[in-house]
Amino acid sequence: MKSIHSIIYFSALFLFVVLQGCKKEEGIGGTSSISGKVIVHDFDAGFQEASPREIYPARNEKTFIIYGEDGTTYNDDFNTSYDGTYEFKFLQKGKYKIFAYSKDSTGAKTTGIISSQKIPVIINVEIKSNGSKVVAPDIILLDNNF
Repeated sequence: MKSIHSIIYFSALFLFVVLQGCKKEEGIGGTSSISGKVIVHDFDAGFQEASPREIYPARNEKTFIIYGEDGTTYNDDFNTSYDGTYEFKFLQKGKYKIFAYSKDSTGAKTTGIISSQKIPVIINVEIKSNGSKVVAPDIILLDNNF
């Protein structure tokens, strides 16, 4: 009788391990992709004007992806093309964060001093089905090189 219980126990354990191993999480190994564009809004030197002086694609800008909702460390990166576009391929269904770094203009309006610190501009994207080609909203970066 003890051997039948052992067989049932190990069969149930094996089935549990196999089913857990089949669950695919966010990340590579899928048939979907996320693409988008990074755009620069170029302001005056002190970020004092209300509107950018020039708007153009962010060329060769490092763009990052985080797999899953709870992730905080980036999992992959992509340098944008000449037109500011990027694409992360071979992704599973799930939730992702895409981000690039922008100049921080928050202190400039009150102090007139621009911090060299950059801040992440993060967008959340979800792939809902296999084989999807998701187009993410534009990532807008601030600069003051004009």
